[in-house]
Amino acid sequence: MKNLFTKAINLIKFISQTFEFKRFFAIALVGFLVLTTSLNSNIDSGRSRDTVIRRLDKVVHQDDADRPKTTGEWNKEARQTEDAPGERAKRIAKESGEALKQWGSVYSDTAKRSANELQDNNR
Repeated sequence: MKNLFTKAINLIKFISQTFEFKRFFAIALVGFLVLTTSLNSNIDSGRSRDTVIRRLDKVVHQDDADRPKTTGEWNKEARQTEDAPGERAKRIAKESGEALKQWGSVYSDTAKRSANELQDNNR
């Protein structure tokens, strides 16, 4: 009888070492938690699709430039000027000028700050 229990315990030890029950148990526990926990992140964290779109629109439209900034706005403008190539060319030229002006203001500010940092690092 004692020999039978010893063999059974040794078999259980061998199986537990072979199948690595710790890893299996950890994976099973995580899987159980993921599958049984209901996460409603749309309500709690404000990450619903509409909320994200509104936040992105605020960020994209921070400056007061009149040119389109999203693909939807570009497509809408293209549909409006579909039959008028001259008007489309005027709008493209105007919007390109605005974009260059905006880029120039950002570029000059960045260049000034970079030059100041370079001078400070060389001292």
